[in-house]
Amino acid sequence: MSETKKVLVGMSGGVDSTVTALLLQERGYEVQGVYMKLHDNDAYHEANYAKAQRVGEYLGVPVHFLDISGDFRKEVYDYFVEEYRAGRTPNPCVVCNRQIKFGRMLEFADSLGIEKVATGHYVRCDGRYVYQAKDRNKDQSYFLAEVRSEVLPRLIFPLGEWFKEDVKAFAAKIPVLEGIARQKESSEICFVENDYTEVLERHMEIDREGEVLNEAGEVVGRHKGYMHYTIGKRRGFTVHGAHDPHYVLSLDPEHNRIVVGKKESLAVDSFEIARINLFDRDRTEFDCQVKVRYRTRAIPAHVRIEGSRGTVELGEPVYGLARGQFAVFYDGERLLGGGEIL
Repeated sequence: MSETKKVLVGMSGGVDSTVTALLLQERGYEVQGVYMKLHDNDAYHEANYAKAQRVGEYLGVPVHFLDISGDFRKEVYDYFVEEYRAGRTPNPCVVCNRQIKFGRMLEFADSLGIEKVATGHYVRCDGRYVYQAKDRNKDQSYFLAEVRSEVLPRLIFPLGEWFKEDVKAFAAKIPVLEGIARQKESSEICFVENDYTEVLERHMEIDREGEVLNEAGEVVGRHKGYMHYTIGKRRGFTVHGAHDPHYVLSLDPEHNRIVVGKKESLAVDSFEIARINLFDRDRTEFDCQVKVRYRTRAIPAHVRIEGSRGTVELGEPVYGLARGQFAVFYDGERLLGGGEIL
């Protein structure tokens, strides 16, 4: 008799994680759930853990409560705040997936003697590579570019073959999800309710007026504080006498200044990366398609890796390249990995 397959499912009480757990149960897996407390909004966690528990009762599976808020604060939340303080544009979801969801969650699975781990991410995985989801509008492969290659054989993503509208229709038939299937989807960054500046305001003064410079270093206007801006932003500052749109080209945190210019000055055709993670670690030079932000179009690129750094040469210019974001590499649908933009 074959041993029962076990899987630990990350459960939020929402549609995607519930359908994930149900699909795996239908495939013959012995499912256990885990609700992960990541940040310090206790009311939020109380409500959502209650939803996850109701789902667990409906499915007849235990749902553990895992408080890893300390790790999350140190490795994700503090990183987010300090990157903005330094004038960079962080991507906390990429870091969270590496360190927390497919780091601490796997460690918890080990403590339960469970090999496989599943989440409601819209991606596909064959144990060696991650691939884009069938539903390109929901594809979340970008956010898994920094996940360690050695954990891929343990991961299951049942929703990678589904379209979101079909998941919602399926969920609408599940009694315990009545009403939830129609609720608004959560934001990408779980600890940001409205705007990222609300988070930064808890830790520092961000509303400090400063100078706007042109590319020649001349003062041409005023802004409301450098942390309100990312590369490519075109509103929220003044440029005296300007008739054409101006965009943020760079930030100077030390002097609370921003440099602005016309759109053509945003164009970048090559850049450097660090914090490199490739699923084929012996790759040192390759052609690929690259996305420089989650919602940008993938464009042709040539990548060269030397030690802990790399250079990305683009087949066409990109606009609004931001330090701190991640460049993510693809070979068609297959995710190759990524690196932090320097």
